[in-house]
Amino acid sequence: MSYLILVRHGQSVWNLEKKFTGWVDVELTENGQLEAKKAGQLIKKENIEINLYYSSFQLRAKNTLKIIQEELKDFKKVISAWELNERHYGALTGLNKDEMKVKIGEEKVHQFRRSWDLRPEPLDKKNPYHPINIETYKGIPLEKIPDTESLKDTYERVIKFYSKEIEHKSNENILISAHGNSIRALCKYLFNLDDNEISKLEIPTGNPLLIELENSKISNCKYLDQERAKDLLVF
Repeated sequence: MSYLILVRHGQSVWNLEKKFTGWVDVELTENGQLEAKKAGQLIKKENIEINLYYSSFQLRAKNTLKIIQEELKDFKKVISAWELNERHYGALTGLNKDEMKVKIGEEKVHQFRRSWDLRPEPLDKKNPYHPINIETYKGIPLEKIPDTESLKDTYERVIKFYSKEIEHKSNENILISAHGNSIRALCKYLFNLDDNEISKLEIPTGNPLLIELENSKISNCKYLDQERAKDLLVF
């Protein structure tokens, strides 16, 4: 048996401010740091030795994982991959979700957030929030950096990376620190969810999802913080 642990980063500054964040690099709030600390404590109670750690390129995921490792007293090297980044929200980036509900309607905002293949308008490359203007992404080839993404686009880059770099390591215990939509993409793949089911899946911040694998097949899964668990749609 092996384990895969998926952790959405703790609450970020823009989560708190209800902004579309996407690829913008923002820090954790104090509450987000506490969520990450509790995540580490919950993982520690499971007494699982983590063999490999993965994170997106983004600070909120990296810092969540750093806090978790501090709780585990385990400082193995972290493999960072931009492919695990949050979905790029295009022209919505930096805008307030509640204000956009008033401006374009709640249903349209819900479609942008939860639909499978709907992309927001592209973000202007001159915008300071565009990834080409953010130092974190200077090492990524320009042709790989999106102007906007649907969940389908996010799924394709996340699963391409997962299939190539992680899936075959079936005897290792692996922890991935990532984002709401990149983890939703992984869940769609792992649990074979259809396009409608994935639109209903909500990933809580800082709550480890522990997946048990036998012969590369999922035998069980659970959120470690049951008080903050969301429906898994499976199991």
